[in-house]
Amino acid sequence: MAKGILKVKAKAAGDKTKVKLMAKHIMETGLRTDKKTGEKIPEMYLKELKVMHGGKEVFAANMGTAVSKNPYFAFNFAGGAKGDELTMTWVESTGKTATETAKIK
Repeated sequence: MAKGILKVKAKAAGDKTKVKLMAKHIMETGLRTDKKTGEKIPEMYLKELKVMHGGKEVFAANMGTAVSKNPYFAFNFAGGAKGDELTMTWVESTGKTATETAKIK
């Protein structure tokens, strides 16, 4: 399996879990022109990101072309314990999709 695009730090603290997540992605709008070729650079950005814990959605983001390269998200949710797993699914504007996992520390 190829290495994913998401870097995740999740830490259980009391009755909450704090999550910091960065997507390593170019987030290309499709509006820029390649200076060497003069051709438009095709759009390629993350459209959706969902984070699940224990079968429940704890975070969701719908993104567009205005989101910068390598988007960063930080959020808390109730519950979660050390060793639990988060499941993150993302969808790209090209139709590509993937699911990644991370453990809560």
